[in-house]
Amino acid sequence: MAKRRKRKAGLFHRLKRLLGFVLILALAWFLLGFVPRENNFTLENPMRSVELPMLIAHGGGNREFPDNTLEAFYNAYSVDPNVMMETDVSITKDGVVILSHDTTLDRKTDVTGAIADWTYEELMHQQVDFGFTNPVKNGQLNGKRVRFTTDSGRTVSPRDVSYPAGVIPRHRTKFLCTTLEDLLIAFPENPINVEIKQEGELGKAALAEVIRLLRLYDAFDRVVLASFHDEIYEAFVALKTSGQVPESFMFSPSVKPMIGYVALGAANLDFLFKDGLCVFQLPTEKMGIPLDTQWLVDSAHKHNVAVHYWTVNDVSEMQHLIDIGADGIMTDYPHLLKQVLDAQGEDGPTAVIAN
Repeated sequence: MAKRRKRKAGLFHRLKRLLGFVLILALAWFLLGFVPRENNFTLENPMRSVELPMLIAHGGGNREFPDNTLEAFYNAYSVDPNVMMETDVSITKDGVVILSHDTTLDRKTDVTGAIADWTYEELMHQQVDFGFTNPVKNGQLNGKRVRFTTDSGRTVSPRDVSYPAGVIPRHRTKFLCTTLEDLLIAFPENPINVEIKQEGELGKAALAEVIRLLRLYDAFDRVVLASFHDEIYEAFVALKTSGQVPESFMFSPSVKPMIGYVALGAANLDFLFKDGLCVFQLPTEKMGIPLDTQWLVDSAHKHNVAVHYWTVNDVSEMQHLIDIGADGIMTDYPHLLKQVLDAQGEDGPTAVIAN
């Protein structure tokens, strides 16, 4: 009997110590929430919105016109002159940065091969048409070529775009190659997100050329750089921390830094995150973990970091992101998102038709 009481007493003391340890951890977690959060982006952040989220045209709105073409971006501009443009880039054999979601030409054009094996001069001389959505396997053509069509099955041409006054189609039927320089010149005021698609040395060469263009067109304060390749993201951080670019240089994280921030935030240790980025560009969920949360948006804002979500094509999801204070919504359907945003400012979400 005495032994049983002794065992119970020992168990009670162990549980008491464990509870004390848990309470100390909880208190520490609570107190860490009061540690000041410094601005990750030290200047006024142009990627943060004041009221409604920014309309971000994914590839120019790639369900309305062939993505990453100048014509698609003119279409998005016709929807909203303040549109933010999202584009993907790769560098050609002769060192020109062109707009393309893929690093090969097989899926989106009427020719084949890696972009790095073609010169820009060849692409233009042959009038390569970027108006396709071909089947591919491992980046290579895998079947008959298919011209781009809208959801309703309608084919489009450059003449179907509503251009600004003084702008005419580049070609009657073909969507010609577009360079990043073309985009910067055509839209000298609009914010642009530039994702570098190539990796390794090619990706670094593309980054160097992009930086040259940003200097040439004084565009550091309106262009955000992005990449899913860690070595390119590390190059962004190195450029910023070494002072090789202006303080206004803007970039967003690859997947690993984003996961790192969420983990730090959950532990109230996000004050340790000091990469110098200006925006989180996120899917609404990753690996089953919801990222479209009020907590994440509020946490990022404490660091003067904007939050943009991709790729959102559903009205209810757009409305949810508006409600939690997202700074930008990236969509394939600029007309639809514009309708949602306009309704929010007028009669509220009930005025929006379902997609």
